[in-house]
Amino acid sequence: MKRLNSLLIDALTNISSRYFPIADFVSHDLPLTRLLRLSLFQVSVGMAIVLIYGTLNRVMIVELNVIASLVAVMVSLPLLFAPLRVLVGFRSDHYRSYLGWKRVPFLWFGTLIQFGGLAIMPFALILLSGDTHGPMWVGQLGAALAFLLTGIGLHTTQTSGLALATDLSAEEKRPRVVALLYVMLLLGMMISALCFGALLENFSQLRLIKVVQGAALLTMLINIFALWKQEARNPANTAKHLPRPKFLDAWQVFSRENRAKRYLIMVGLGTLAFSMQDILLEPYGGQILNLSVSATTMLTAILAAGTLCACVVAAHLLHRKTDPHRLAAAGILIGVFAFSCVIFAAPLHSALLFRFGTALIGFGGGLFAVGTLIEAMSMDKGGQTGLSLGAWGAVQATAAGTGVVLGGVIRDIFSGLAESGLLGPAMDSAVIGYSVVYHLEIALLFATLIVIGPMVNSRNEINEEKNVKFGLAEFPG
Repeated sequence: MKRLNSLLIDALTNISSRYFPIADFVSHDLPLTRLLRLSLFQVSVGMAIVLIYGTLNRVMIVELNVIASLVAVMVSLPLLFAPLRVLVGFRSDHYRSYLGWKRVPFLWFGTLIQFGGLAIMPFALILLSGDTHGPMWVGQLGAALAFLLTGIGLHTTQTSGLALATDLSAEEKRPRVVALLYVMLLLGMMISALCFGALLENFSQLRLIKVVQGAALLTMLINIFALWKQEARNPANTAKHLPRPKFLDAWQVFSRENRAKRYLIMVGLGTLAFSMQDILLEPYGGQILNLSVSATTMLTAILAAGTLCACVVAAHLLHRKTDPHRLAAAGILIGVFAFSCVIFAAPLHSALLFRFGTALIGFGGGLFAVGTLIEAMSMDKGGQTGLSLGAWGAVQATAAGTGVVLGGVIRDIFSGLAESGLLGPAMDSAVIGYSVVYHLEIALLFATLIVIGPMVNSRNEINEEKNVKFGLAEFPG
């Protein structure tokens, strides 16, 4: 393996970084094969996200005949743990262990919890569907436990994995490493969506059990392979006698600056704005534009493709020393235009405009996510990598889940008002509920721009001192 790494590094360094983006990225300290192996934990996270918010969401409502409100509650249960990501990150920063590991224990136990949730999930869903002679509360309790465990494992694994990747990489290369991890998350979601769709094309309860439990086993294997020999053991840094700061004290130091508070507000508003449409795009395409099931299924791939393109464009812009806040603001402006395209697709009866708007939503959201994630890494102070990344992940995950719930609730409320005629004959249409949500998202995007404004000058002052680069040549693939 060492000889392979050396040959790979020598080959890449002879290629101009202008034509091969990762040519000047790999090094003997962090070889490409090791980094790619570590990034696999994002694939397992993406697989769990697709299962919870995509595949099982549809299967429970359509094939298992579970009422939609109960499904919404189950899907939102992982959000209960999302705010605790900041605590997980902090604990991994100051973990005390005789084994000398800080991040690996959190990665390992996060994997175990995620595996347990996925392992019991299909049986709980079958009980929840009523296809049993036992009491219904058993299925409800089992499904709730399965979704909650999967969410806890997902958030723990991702937070500690991002922190470990940050620890292993040099400071000037950290933005590129995290960018690669973000791309791997998207690829994991895209590949998982295609595989689950193909495997469940001829649906049966037995096939559902095999698919979900296969995903559980694959999660365990992928994460073990990803974390194997990644973090060096250093008992001196994890000794029991070392002082451990209190979480509240560390959080007060982190959030004391106005920049940190404004940053977290920006992340929350922007993520909320881009997330309210997550469960509405496919129903909007099917109910309003009369698209087929296969056509609406492709919207997930279109959205992810737009986000992947945003990562490449972000690398190019940041190479030209673009302020990450300006990058996030550009993503928000693109999002405004994207939601406008989706809104006008209904009166124009244009499926093409709808798909174009969907791609732009992914593109704008990708620019916003990359910009805010890079900013989170620059806020690390005194070895608090896990805390800063945990704060970013906690706010983003909570806002994303809240957006999904609000989007569905607002759509149902206004659709019901329109169909009952309470909004007048001019608004007696099924499109009203969707339109209200999309207009609200545009308003939230403008509110996010207002929050970002004062942060641009602050970031420029910091960049003058640090002069950190992140460009296409530094972008890992």
